[in-house]
Amino acid sequence: MKKRPDACRYFHLALLAAIAGSALAGFTAPCRAAAPYAFNGTRAFSYLERLVDFGPRPAGSKALAATRQWIIGQLKRSGWSVEEDAFTADTPIGAIPMVNLIAKLPAASHKVIMIAGHYDTKRFPNFRFVGANDGGSSAAFLLELARILPRQKHRFTYWLVFFDGEEAIQHWSPTDGVYGSRHLVARLTSDGKLDRIQAMILVDMVAGTDLEIHPDANSTAWLNRIVFRTADRLGYKRNFRASPTAIDDDHLPFINAGVSAIDIIGLDYGPGTNPFGGYWHTAQDTVQHCSPASLTIVGRVVLATLEELEQSQRLP
Repeated sequence: MKKRPDACRYFHLALLAAIAGSALAGFTAPCRAAAPYAFNGTRAFSYLERLVDFGPRPAGSKALAATRQWIIGQLKRSGWSVEEDAFTADTPIGAIPMVNLIAKLPAASHKVIMIAGHYDTKRFPNFRFVGANDGGSSAAFLLELARILPRQKHRFTYWLVFFDGEEAIQHWSPTDGVYGSRHLVARLTSDGKLDRIQAMILVDMVAGTDLEIHPDANSTAWLNRIVFRTADRLGYKRNFRASPTAIDDDHLPFINAGVSAIDIIGLDYGPGTNPFGGYWHTAQDTVQHCSPASLTIVGRVVLATLEELEQSQRLP
């Protein structure tokens, strides 16, 4: 996650106290959403556990390379073609090789719906950071989507994108962080393919036990409306809150390039006054503080959102 100046996500200071003090006491996923949206949070959680088994996974590490090969195997097993988008990032500690993964599921239309997340973890030299929620949850979420989406016919082509280098190598700045998304936007722009993307849905930190998601003021307004309206309809208003925030993440390079995009990100991850919660960017970001129920909730909301996008005769 990113920092400003020493915290990875920026949001309005006026909301800090309210967000920090609003931890949920727990929740139970409403049963009525289970049948239409078959996102298996337990299976996604098993992917999360496997990812954590690789240990710390910062950009350029051997552990991340091993993680990448495992992810590729899972994606191909689910029927996706996988492209390794390799590049070299100029970072404060020198050049680091990075690789985005782009899994593709073609359809009759070449127009693309992209669902994305990052699979790297923050680099911490002084403690062991396995990034169960921050890095692991988004990759695990995408792997469960990869299992589901090929089972249905789709109007749009789907891309599942695993970004490398989301985390700042040292301190978050316009040039240190979101390396993978910045690279992919530049590449797609150069190739003349960026305008194929009709909508980009980013997920990040979606497995915390006290799931709390707020509308991101930096995201595209019509996508925010669909996602939060869908969450309300499915009975998840308690988890998808009304108070807005503004967040820097892998969606911003796409937003800045004119692509409609939304960031679905969990806040209040653990006790404490840190805006993202006391477990964020600490050794406590472990599977013990993550929940299959949270993954299920976000999965159902995202799948229902995709269904609405598929049925729309004209996207905004």
